[in-house]
Amino acid sequence: MAKQGEIDYVARIGEIGAAHAQGKPFSDPDCGRMLADLGGVFMALPPAPARLLDLGCGSGWTSVFFARRGYDVTGQDIAPDMIALAEANRAAAGVDNLAFTVCDYESLGFADTFDAAVFYDALHHAEDPHAALASVYKALKPGGVLVTIEPGVGHAEAEHSKAAVDAFGVTERDMPPRDIVRMARAIGFRGARVYPTPKMLAMIQYEMPMLARLPDWLSDLVRWGGMGWLMLVAKRWRGGMVVLRK
Repeated sequence: MAKQGEIDYVARIGEIGAAHAQGKPFSDPDCGRMLADLGGVFMALPPAPARLLDLGCGSGWTSVFFARRGYDVTGQDIAPDMIALAEANRAAAGVDNLAFTVCDYESLGFADTFDAAVFYDALHHAEDPHAALASVYKALKPGGVLVTIEPGVGHAEAEHSKAAVDAFGVTERDMPPRDIVRMARAIGFRGARVYPTPKMLAMIQYEMPMLARLPDWLSDLVRWGGMGWLMLVAKRWRGGMVVLRK
């Protein structure tokens, strides 16, 4: 039933919600944080041109960014209505190195096809994340890279997550890096690396106005200490960027 909730999501959020989804990242209050995340993803990906699979792409805004960077992109989503929004975004961007497909990322039909794949805020909606990772493993070429940025411990119990489950029947689960790495290694991925989520680093640097009241030396000390805390703790429990290689 959760998958049906994902399929019906656009119809249930209405015209205003659909417009917000289609306008991402610029329609979202977290635009700056989203762009910080995407910058981190670009730095973790193999250089363009390469074949890239954008998983759970929704309205396709990430897919458009990847295509404009020079990747040969396939955007995947389970919801036909989301792909319709994505096709409109593709047409508006005028990119011809981008195509979309409607399917379930837990059972992709690709084998040894892509140089890279990305889960951006999408794997935590999976009914079976192990199956999703195994499906992507099969879709990647030997040596291919998978990059994930997902919410960590506490996400499923957050009020906005509970509200989404109640209103739309979707899946919202914790998906910390430690769980992704554990499942990925069992499937066969190697070379797992975990980094702090770029948006979390940006928040420490730019979104702590109380630091402006401190002397510069103390403000810098707090910022650097916060970054160290992310490196040691938050990147594994509270969400981080995971880079895996087949």
